[in-house]
Amino acid sequence: QVQLVESGGGLVQAGGSLRLSCAASGNIFSINTMGWYRQAPGKERELVAAFTSGGSTNYADSVKGRFIISRDNAKNSQSLQMNSLKPEDTAVYYCNENVKYYRGIYVYTGDYWGQGTQVTVSS
Repeated sequence: QVQLVESGGGLVQAGGSLRLSCAASGNIFSINTMGWYRQAPGKERELVAAFTSGGSTNYADSVKGRFIISRDNAKNSQSLQMNSLKPEDTAVYYCNENVKYYRGIYVYTGDYWGQGTQVTVSS
């Protein structure tokens, strides 16, 4: 149906930058919402940044002014530019999309997650 594949991530020193990307593939009709979440060890998964269905953006207070979410509708992709990284940003990052997709002559809606990518920020 729909697959989300993430790229980017890795190890960076505090103050550095990383860029995460997420590409969607499959029988996509349209993408309702796009976003990034993260989960640190021992903590619950939390929203980092997202596009709403209306096209506006939401950011967690902890990343405002440092992270930027962007999208390329033609490529069904989204990215998260992370600047001024801090050790507390260390987590597994997941992209998430709510997608309308074709199956035969019908259109369905589903919620999909990327495989997750590790971001580690050293102090």
